[in-house]
Amino acid sequence: MDLFSYKDESSHSLKRPLANRMRPRKIQEFIGQEHIAGKGKLLRRAIEADQLTPMIFFGPPGTGKTTLARIIANSTSAWFEQLNAVTSGVADLKAVMNAAKERLLLEDKKTVLFIDEIHRFNKNQQDALLPFVEDGTVILIGATTESPMFEINPALLSRSRLFRFEPLTDDHIAKIIEQAMHDKERGYGKHPVKMEKEALNHIVSIANGDARTALNAVELAVLTTNPDKNGDINITLEIAEESIQQRVLQYDKKGDNHYDTVSAFIKSIRGSDPDAALYWLAKMIYAGEDPRFIARRLMVHAAEDIGLADPNALLVAQAASYAADFIGMPEARIPLAEATLYLATAPKSNKVILGIDKALEAVKKEKTGLVPIHLRDAHYKGAKELNHGADYKYPHNFEDGYVPQEFLPQHMLGKSFYEPTERGYEKNIKRRLDYFNDRKKKGE
Repeated sequence: MDLFSYKDESSHSLKRPLANRMRPRKIQEFIGQEHIAGKGKLLRRAIEADQLTPMIFFGPPGTGKTTLARIIANSTSAWFEQLNAVTSGVADLKAVMNAAKERLLLEDKKTVLFIDEIHRFNKNQQDALLPFVEDGTVILIGATTESPMFEINPALLSRSRLFRFEPLTDDHIAKIIEQAMHDKERGYGKHPVKMEKEALNHIVSIANGDARTALNAVELAVLTTNPDKNGDINITLEIAEESIQQRVLQYDKKGDNHYDTVSAFIKSIRGSDPDAALYWLAKMIYAGEDPRFIARRLMVHAAEDIGLADPNALLVAQAASYAADFIGMPEARIPLAEATLYLATAPKSNKVILGIDKALEAVKKEKTGLVPIHLRDAHYKGAKELNHGADYKYPHNFEDGYVPQEFLPQHMLGKSFYEPTERGYEKNIKRRLDYFNDRKKKGE
């Protein structure tokens, strides 16, 4: 049975949710995603020509993935099946595949299989799909809110075209709301509903690019507002605020939004922008990110992006990590914010990570060097007979606690791995190293 049998309905019951009623029925009604579904774009041409290939739709909720699949259901000549990965298993897949093979053999009719939340399928379930996608038994359309790079098997991914769905813009959301307000068949076009501009703007802003959230708020506002003496339902700003009280963040701790937000957080610290760093920190905290994860990132980047330009940065990050773990949320937001601000405003240097990576590269690629005789351990029995430690100069016996001598293997002499900047505390380190190098050159 075609699970999209609704497409033959001639009317739309107003008992169904507004967001469901207002789903576009054809590509011309679809709002947003112009980069993939606009006129002349590949996906739109494929839909209009009914020439579909395996594809994966990925992006935040409420951006049109399922809607576009239903538009395909309305327009394709192929048989259309839908599965939800949450409620379906390998047995369901096999049943669909067997029916698709029979349909192709007996009726020469292709099958388009839409799998919602495909990231919920485990590796074995995804592997079960692969041979049927490869031989053309089904044309797969998968939808996911997760990054397919992390959640979809590489073999299945390589055989599918990826389409990224972006959050809808404020203009898109406003158009969708206005469409619902004026549509006489599915929306409120036949009803005395009026919405103040401020109320519209508020719902658009708080919906955060999610059309479903916006339409749900409009519906709640309409259904819970009593008509005035003229029978009109007036949606004011106050009613809109009650109908959509909290912004829904698109943030999944295992998805690409998680990695993108963390990336923005770290780059804001690296870029010395304390306001942006606090904003991304606040987003992670608001979304329920593990404070220990945030603390770990702060410690890593205290060493990576600040290093010896301010050695206290790592200590501050470490203290914030301990404090966050010790006191827990919501109070942990304060030491995390303090560390974030300290790191964002500290002088920056990446010479620590560059130095250790250069040294590791040298160890990896250069021949293995012997420890110079004068640096070898002379404490164990028989070491002195082997001349270990001979000619080693003990720095504390010399002026300024320094004496020129070589510490690298012979073949690495003259190599430099750490090159301090002139920023923060590193400028003091640079002056000290310059002093040592001058004395070495003079042979003092």
